[in-house]
Amino acid sequence: MSQLANQIAVITGAGRGIGRAIALKLGTAGADIVCISRTIENAEKVAQEVRGLGRKAWAHAVDVADATAVTAAAGKILSEAGKVDILVNNAGITRDGLLMRMSEADWDVVLDTNLKGAFLFTQAFSRSFLKQRSGRIINISSVIGLIGNAGQCNYAASKAGLLGFTKAVAKEFASRGVTVNALAPGFIETDMTAVLSAEMKTELLTRIPLNSLGTTEDVAEGALFLAGPGARYITGQVLAIDGGMVM
Repeated sequence: MSQLANQIAVITGAGRGIGRAIALKLGTAGADIVCISRTIENAEKVAQEVRGLGRKAWAHAVDVADATAVTAAAGKILSEAGKVDILVNNAGITRDGLLMRMSEADWDVVLDTNLKGAFLFTQAFSRSFLKQRSGRIINISSVIGLIGNAGQCNYAASKAGLLGFTKAVAKEFASRGVTVNALAPGFIETDMTAVLSAEMKTELLTRIPLNSLGTTEDVAEGALFLAGPGARYITGQVLAIDGGMVM
């Protein structure tokens, strides 16, 4: 029997990259998937892929930083799917730049999307999770939230904030059987790393003990583990998927 059979998973930022890989991985494991993306085209494209696996899938275009939009989407999702068992807060953006030159707008949009978005979606489904006395919440952070990175103070702050958020919510929800954990991917082969020059990639590899970039599949496997029955007794933890960068 599929390990996630009869479960509903909501994944933000599901339109591409890590979010898409997690959607397909959880779908393959038997879950029905709600794909959240900024555009309905991206969300629907991945939802169609999930349906191709023989699972149900819904697509919603939501700005995760818009409280009104998130509340409305959560209500519609609960009406359509009947429940939510797994929430993956994956939506994230970058607006890189040195602190001296960073605009307030670039600071705000990254914190709003990466951190506030996770807060809004977790809050929107909190009553449902607590009432059913079960659930898995997985927040996608980053090794940058653990070690920082020059030119990414906004991104680092948002991803570090997700780690504190994860631990605090884990303590709030534990008595109701809801686990809350985080993944901290390292340098993963996505659209963001595709634009790096060969020299930059070579330099990156010197910082990774396993001497290779990770794949979205690596992160999806981590999400599947935290969502599955084997992680029943794990909460408030951060799993780095980084080839050994942080150890």
